[in-house]
Amino acid sequence: MTIRNPVEWVADQFGNTVHGLDAAGRSLNVTEEDRGLAPPAVRRIAVADVREALRAGIRDFAAYRTDVLFIGVVYPIAGLILARLMAGYDMLPLVFPLVSGFALLGPAAAAGLYEMSRRRERGEDAGWTDAFRVFSSPSIAGIAVLGCVLAAIFGLWLVAAMAIYGATLGPAMPQGLGSFAADVFTTPAGWALIVSGVGVGFLFAVLTLTVSVVSFPLLLDRRVRVTTAVLTSMRVVAENPVPMMVWGLIVAGGLALGALPLLLGLIVVVPVLGHATWHLYRKTVG
Repeated sequence: MTIRNPVEWVADQFGNTVHGLDAAGRSLNVTEEDRGLAPPAVRRIAVADVREALRAGIRDFAAYRTDVLFIGVVYPIAGLILARLMAGYDMLPLVFPLVSGFALLGPAAAAGLYEMSRRRERGEDAGWTDAFRVFSSPSIAGIAVLGCVLAAIFGLWLVAAMAIYGATLGPAMPQGLGSFAADVFTTPAGWALIVSGVGVGFLFAVLTLTVSVVSFPLLLDRRVRVTTAVLTSMRVVAENPVPMMVWGLIVAGGLALGALPLLLGLIVVVPVLGHATWHLYRKTVG
């Protein structure tokens, strides 16, 4: 039996997932008159624009501080519950991939924050209940489809992480947290797991950034196909490689800091990044 390259396998599975889900999205999301619309224009931006989008996100967070704290608390609680379940079912090797990879779902989870930023941009009042207006959006089907794509990427990341563990420290499960930590940090196989995991995780993070950096705000703001939103997001990354790299580092750094202690910092980090994503969309898509 031939063992396929994990990256190739992930790419194939992702392509199949997008194809199937977009078929559903077309039937639910786009009317006949929408099909002839030109694709959105993509602007070139500078690193300064990324910083300005982040500052705008902070201003939105400050304006809705009480409301978005309520929304943001759901994210770390969900992550901690999932991590506890994995540990409780003797799946210690998946705890870190689960907590770190949970960020792959962030663009979908922040859809309500995009709606709040959009309402503030229009001069309308917005509270935490208005975040749920996204469920009444004409594009909710497309948003749900793209959310399923990110969920599939998250699932594939967990599969890849488990495969890496099996090829390095596995296949047997660790006996406890202490012995597992010792194996990871004091053995050649453990360091191979770290290097491989970080490398493959980086590829998943780049994939997620590429397909979702502006696609969710675009679906919320305009009536477009899921494929149009994803392709526009890919064009934004292709036209602005350095600013998007900086944005990716900001997201990764913010989530890493927010994970300490016990993911509680995400209560602030996730809303700020969510609001900033809306403003980044405004700067990059015409």
